[in-house]
Amino acid sequence: MVMVRMTFHTMQDGQLVGMMVVGVGYRWIMRFIALGCYAILLMPGFIQVGYKYFFSTRIRRGIVYGDQPRNSFDLYLPKNNDGPKPVVAFVTGGAWIIGALGGQALGRRGMCHGQGLKQKMGYEAEKIENSSYKAWGSLLGQQLSDRDIMVACIDYRNFPQGTMREMIEDASRGISFICKNIEEYGGDPSRIYLMGQSAGAHISACTLVEQAIKEAGGEGESVSWSVSLIKAYFGLSGGYNLLNLVDHFDERGLYRSIFSSIMGGEPLLRHYSPEIVVQDPNNRSAVSLLPPTVLFHGTADYSIPSEER
Repeated sequence: MVMVRMTFHTMQDGQLVGMMVVGVGYRWIMRFIALGCYAILLMPGFIQVGYKYFFSTRIRRGIVYGDQPRNSFDLYLPKNNDGPKPVVAFVTGGAWIIGALGGQALGRRGMCHGQGLKQKMGYEAEKIENSSYKAWGSLLGQQLSDRDIMVACIDYRNFPQGTMREMIEDASRGISFICKNIEEYGGDPSRIYLMGQSAGAHISACTLVEQAIKEAGGEGESVSWSVSLIKAYFGLSGGYNLLNLVDHFDERGLYRSIFSSIMGGEPLLRHYSPEIVVQDPNNRSAVSLLPPTVLFHGTADYSIPSEER
């Protein structure tokens, strides 16, 4: 261990500044090395998942469900075709911005605007992890399809291609297509489960709650699918109360102004908080229509802390 003794009273201001810069640069270098090692360790897994994704005959890639950009889903088929299979409609995450090149570029600009070095590097690590959203869905699809479960990984527009309103519309459109057409692919339309992860858990929860509110409000004839078709909802590491999370995101580098823009404006944070919406006495009839719901969350999750979700 090397110890450096600093005698501030004999140093000039320029020397002190120089030492501070060296210290900051050293932290940058060490964090970049750590990120590089992290990426190298993940690479074998990504290569394996990627190979199966592009070459497996049990994956139907890019099935179109709508007329907007990224309105498609990947379908993971079970090994056996001995009858209709249960279906998981999966909405993947990615901080509402990861997945499109424009969204990734926006994320970089947001982080670099007035952000401290330590804070930037922490969010960069999360962004690298979240940018693997396609691999995460592929891994889930491959694991569940090996267990005789069909998985449909729904893609959707991210910010800035669209705001939260467009994300919900895309998710709803994808779920509708699956409910109406999954039987053609060997799925059982009476056993469809909805699942979301991280931002995808938030989007799918909002979609489910909005659909229930429409049906409870007498719009059943105008909706394209019904919450009664969903056997259960599983939320993985999602955020369901945005009012509790907006300050945390701001501290982590997803600035309040950017996050508010993603949601379509700060006044809509409450509207897009399923936890708040279902507690509204006016929505009791809608809540009664919701399927059984199971929420999973790791206590060591720093992207969306479990106590603030």
